[in-house]
Amino acid sequence: MKIHLKDSHLWKLRQETTVAHHKSAKKRIRQTVTKTLRNRVQRSENRTILKALRSAVSESNKELATELFTKAQSNLASLAKKGVIKARAAATKTAKLAKAVNGL
Repeated sequence: MKIHLKDSHLWKLRQETTVAHHKSAKKRIRQTVTKTLRNRVQRSENRTILKALRSAVSESNKELATELFTKAQSNLASLAKKGVIKARAAATKTAKLAKAVNGL
């Protein structure tokens, strides 16, 4: 996934607040901004999937809910593996969603 830093408000923020003097510190700032943007996009995609799943559960649409649950479970595991969210948080969310889907 390619993230365009120049389009982000964080790019401007990074340019204005860089107080680092060492080359390595400046690089760490660049890396942090890139990772922050990437994580933000992934969290947003995850929220969208979870929102769709919750609406399917509230509408009692078992077929759609099971399909979305598989996608959500995979996405949560992927985010936990990458360190975007904590592993325990992913497990808790997965368990709650499974309970909701199985209750249909």
